[in-house]
Amino acid sequence: MQTLKLAIAGVGNCASSLLQGLEYYGNQDSKESAGLLHPVIGGYRLEDIQVVAAFDVDARKVGRPLQDAVFAAPNCTKTFQEKLSAYGVEVLMAPVMDGVAAHMADYPEDRAFRVADAEPVDITKALRESGAEVLVCYLPVGSELAIRAYAEACLETGVAMVNCVPVFIASDPIWAERFRERGIPIVGDDIKSQVGATIVHRSLARLLVDRGVKLDATYQLNTGGNTDFLNMLERERLASKRISKTESVQSQLDVPLAPEQIHIGPSDHVAWQKDNKVCFIRMEWRGFGDVPMNLELRLSVEDSPNSAGVAIDAIRCAKLALDRGQGGPLNAISSFAMKHPPTQLRDVDAFRELDEFIDRN
Repeated sequence: MQTLKLAIAGVGNCASSLLQGLEYYGNQDSKESAGLLHPVIGGYRLEDIQVVAAFDVDARKVGRPLQDAVFAAPNCTKTFQEKLSAYGVEVLMAPVMDGVAAHMADYPEDRAFRVADAEPVDITKALRESGAEVLVCYLPVGSELAIRAYAEACLETGVAMVNCVPVFIASDPIWAERFRERGIPIVGDDIKSQVGATIVHRSLARLLVDRGVKLDATYQLNTGGNTDFLNMLERERLASKRISKTESVQSQLDVPLAPEQIHIGPSDHVAWQKDNKVCFIRMEWRGFGDVPMNLELRLSVEDSPNSAGVAIDAIRCAKLALDRGQGGPLNAISSFAMKHPPTQLRDVDAFRELDEFIDRN
C-alpha cells in the first residue's frame, strides 16, 4: 500500500476540516458521498494520506497531539467528524516571524492568538526528520516572511509545496524557476474554495461576457467570524489578498474593468458568524440597446470545509508530480484550485486539463 506523507503548516480551521475530511471519507463509500471531487488521484486515496508533521505558534496547540490541537480554540469550524485517529504527531513550535498580526492579542481568549512560550524548531530539519513528501501551507494572510521560510525549507528538503495563502510563490517567476530547477512540484497560490465567492464571481463574470453584454462595475464584499477574518482587520496584510481575488475575477473578462469599477476583498469580522462566510456580490451591466441591468447575490458557506476538498486534490496532485519527477509550478491543478495561479484559465478548461494531468501515464 502506497502512502503520502503530509506536513501541515498552520493548525487552524482549514487544517481541522482537512483532517476531519480524511477520516470522514475513509469511513464510508466515497462514491456515495457528496463533496469529494476525486476519490483516487494517481492511486492515492484519502486514507493513504499520513500526517507526519504539523507546525503552529499558538499556545493552545503547540506541544499537543495533532488530533486534539485541531479542535482547540480559536478554531471554530463545524465538526462533522468528531473522532480523529491518533497520528503520533505533536504540534511543533514554528518561528513566528510575521505570522501573527499585532492586534490579534487584543481579543478575548476564544478568538485571539496566544503565542506559545517555546523554542522554535528548525523547519528544514523537522521536515527532513519527519519524512514529509508534501507540505500544505495554511498560514494567516500577510505572513510573507513566514511562508517564504517554508518555501525555502521545501527547496532544501525536496518536499512538494501546496501554498493555500495569497503570498505569491508558485505565481512568482523567480520562485517558480527555483522550484523548477530543483525538480520540486509546487501548487499555488491562494486556495479557491469548492463553491465559494471567487468561483461564483468568476463564473458570473464569464457568463456575462459569453452572453454578449457589457459589465460596467462589480463588487464582492465578505464577512466572517473566524481568525482569518480577524487577522485581516489589519489592512496592511491585505495587499496580496486583494490582488489575488481581483485578478481572479478580472481574468475571466475579455477586457478588464478599470480599477475604480471593481472592488473585491474581505470587509469585516463578525464574531458570531464563526467559520461561516457570507459574501455579497453586485454586478452592473448594459444589455441590448445599452439598457442597464444588475444582479445581486448573497452566498453563505462554511469557509474551511469549502476549501478542504480542493486542498485534498492539490496535495495528491503534488505527490503525483513528485512521483513522476515533475518539478516547478503545476499549472493544471493550480489553475483549478487556486485564485492566483501562474496561468489563469477558464474554470471549465482548468478542470479538463486537471483530468488530463491525473490520467497521464
